[in-house]
This record gives sequence, C-alpha cells and structure tokens, in this order.
Amino acid sequence: MIKSMLKPVGLALALGIGVLSLSQPASAQQKSDFKVCWSIYVGWMPWGYLQDSGIMAKHAEKQGISVEIVQINDYIESINQYTAGAYDGCSMTNMDALSIPSGGGVDTTALIVGDYSNGNDGIILKDKKTLADIKGQNVNLVELSVSHYLLARALDGVGLSERDITVVNTSDADMIAAYATDDVTAVVTWNPLLSAIEELPNATKVADSADIPGEIIDIMMVNTETLADNPAFGKALVGAWYELMTIMSSDTPEGIAARTAMAEASGTDLAGYDAQLATTKMFYTPADAVAFTESADLPKTMQFVAEFLFDKGILGEGAPSPEFVGVAFPDGSVYGDPNNVKLRFDATYMKMAADGML
Repeated sequence: MIKSMLKPVGLALALGIGVLSLSQPASAQQKSDFKVCWSIYVGWMPWGYLQDSGIMAKHAEKQGISVEIVQINDYIESINQYTAGAYDGCSMTNMDALSIPSGGGVDTTALIVGDYSNGNDGIILKDKKTLADIKGQNVNLVELSVSHYLLARALDGVGLSERDITVVNTSDADMIAAYATDDVTAVVTWNPLLSAIEELPNATKVADSADIPGEIIDIMMVNTETLADNPAFGKALVGAWYELMTIMSSDTPEGIAARTAMAEASGTDLAGYDAQLATTKMFYTPADAVAFTESADLPKTMQFVAEFLFDKGILGEGAPSPEFVGVAFPDGSVYGDPNNVKLRFDATYMKMAADGML
C-alpha cells in the first residue's frame, strides 16, 4: 500500500496557524469560475472522479458556471490554501475545519457532510487485551491528529486521561516499523496502517472510531461568503456529488467502474477500496446526510472537538475558552460565541438534493 493511501492527518500546526493569520480570503462576490481542492482519503476519492468523469462539468454547466476540482497531495497544505483564499472549498474533517480556517477567522460552511469514520481509526495494544491495559504505557501516534482525539475520547470512556499515559509523537510513515520494535507497545492510527498492524503477532485492537460514531466527520467545506453570493456554486457541487453517490453505491457495471477508478487513483485495488469503504459510514443519500447534520448529537460532538482543540492550544490564536469560535447548526442554535460564528453546518443544499431540486 503506497503512502498516499494514508488517512489525512489533522495537524493544526503552529506554523500553519501563523501563516493563516497573514493571509485572509478576498471579499466574496458574484463570479462564474470556482475551484475546490481535496486530498487522498477513501471518502474523498469521489472528488477526483467527479473531475475526471465530467460529472462535475455537467452540473456546473447546468448552473451556468465552471468548477475545477484540484487534488493537493498534502492534506494540511490544502486547508491552508483554502484558508488563504486560493480555493473556494476544500475537503477536511470537522476538527480541522474548526481549528484552521474557522479558528483563523475564515467563515466556513459545511456544504456536504460526506461520511464519518466508523472503524477506520483505532487503538492497538501489544500483548494486552483491553483498553484499560493502556494505563502507564507510552502510546505512539501522530500528535494533534484525529488519532489523538480518538485516544482522548477512548480514555475518557474507561475513566482514564492522558495523565495516565505518555504520548509519543510518531510519523504515520514510521508507525508500522515502530510497532515492530520491542519498545513500542501501544499505537493509535488509521487505515490502511491499522489493518496492517492488527495482523501482526500479539496485536489486539482495543478500541476504534466505531466506538465514537459520528465524531470524526469528513466534509466538503466552502467559504460562507462565496456560497451566499453564489448559490449556483453550492447547487453544482451538491448535485454532482449525489449523482456520483448513487452510481458508486451500486454494484452496476457503472458503479464498479467508478469505485475501481477511485481505488486505482489512491493506489489500491477494488477489493482494498471496498474494504476501506466498509469502515467508513458514507452518506450515499442526501436524506441521510441531512438527518445526520440535523441530529441533536452533532452539537455535542462539536463541543467535544472544541474542548479537545482548546486543551491542546490549537483553537485559534489566543483562544480564551473552548467557546471562542461559534459553531452554528441547522436549527439556529450555536455552540460557542454567537458573536464569532465562523463554522456553520447548513443542510440547505443537501435538502435541495433530497427533494430532487438539483
């Protein structure tokens, strides 16, 4: 498995935050040409296929605009470029959207809630069988990533905290080799690394993201002002996305061909890609995505995320509390500062798709 298949890492690096403060997007206005970016991950491979297949171009033409979908190999760089105004939208997790663009002052809207990790991220112990056995161990993971978030949530579930373990920052590229050494006894990582390590001797997966369903969310985020001034942009993206969701979720020749192309583009085969989809809760229908976005669980999740980011010092420069950034939800409620709403979950366009209006 090539390195590009790795789960995108949610590092809100201090360097990145500093760069973002120097560059803000230009004021939004009506326009006809748009660009969005994405990076390699199972739930985001459809974006590349939308560009290559012509589905995106078809929906953009229907709305009288053009949309270019650009792959960026570095996940954090893609978010940085979006935040700096180089792109109108970008695929990212809910955690990284809150910490990087929203924490940096860029008003951002969750346009398409695409999926959540449902087993793609996990905790593995060597020669131990339960999560409670992690107490007192060094734990190798990519610090400040979704792995770190999963660990914090899992520890809380068994009455432990980070004070009970020692985090060892480890590159994703080194994770399998690190686990093979005698000194490393606990790791937190994502697929395909997770599956590869789980197959090694004396390895037991003691927790995974299926234990916190709906918390590690993969989303197409767009600039709020751009969307408000250009509803055709939102309609084109959402219309194209759900046309492809219908195709790729089927076992028709067209669906198999689409998933095969996505698999090859990400460095695996159809079986490998389907295996990763199996631990990803894809919202193949807009109705399912709307129900998730409007659920009472989402505000609770975003509170967990905000508290984690604040605790790690990456919720915007000088954030005085976890409620520094306001997060708005479809029912009009806000978690955090209502005078500083910079992240918005808006089901409007997904509802249009559900109602057959796109």
